[in-house]
Amino acid sequence: MDQLDAFKESQKQAWSGFAPIEQFTATTAPDLVRFAKVRPGAAVLDVGCGTGVVALTAARLGAKVTGVDLTPELVARAKENAALMLLDVDFREGDVEALPVPDASFDFVVSQFGHMFAPRPTVAVSEMLRALKPGGTIAFSTWPPDLFIGRWFQLLASYAPPPPSGVAAPPEWGDPKIVRERLGQHVKDLTFTHRLMRFPMLSVQHYRRFMETNFGPAKKLLATLDATAPDKARALRAEAEELASHYFEDNVLRQDYLLARATKM
Repeated sequence: MDQLDAFKESQKQAWSGFAPIEQFTATTAPDLVRFAKVRPGAAVLDVGCGTGVVALTAARLGAKVTGVDLTPELVARAKENAALMLLDVDFREGDVEALPVPDASFDFVVSQFGHMFAPRPTVAVSEMLRALKPGGTIAFSTWPPDLFIGRWFQLLASYAPPPPSGVAAPPEWGDPKIVRERLGQHVKDLTFTHRLMRFPMLSVQHYRRFMETNFGPAKKLLATLDATAPDKARALRAEAEELASHYFEDNVLRQDYLLARATKM
């Protein structure tokens, strides 16, 4: 297994416990579906679908939806959610860098905080656009690097071993300039807007504990630091709470995100 494969396997394991966070990401899924202008009967591909919150929101409108995610536990959870909601969605295990779908087969390709974790953005963009019909819409939600969750990822990265060479930082996808460069001449009518996720928590301490219990990258990193460098683990927890305090008010964490939409040429 080369470094890239090992990195993906590590990511797959880290995200396996993400399901409890779906109660929050479900609240932003309708924003992406509306922003993309998904319509009944359209063929929709949800990339990095996680537990299926965007895919199922689109399916409830009458779209024909396929969801793809790298982590089998999340695909299993998405299927459970679909069964509970009595919705027919084709959920598959797969890699955004090698999507298991035919060329030009979808009217919409969407991703909510998913494709941004692909290690090679150029490969991810190529695959997402390959799956999209000419004239189709690509739309996604991402975390800006200068706002709370983008800064959270940068904080975690400062305590973690460096990723393999060539692996991009996920919050780069929250910079409109970088998005323009990555989509390039393959799209037209690129549009951006900002939205807000309100993340209810009693305190910043509750938030930090919730995230290190349920948010894969934080959970894995802190478990390693607790075992090998407890002083660093304490420092990371303190910095995480300090960062969160700047976005905390009235028992809510403010988590601003970027929406992007474009049409394939």
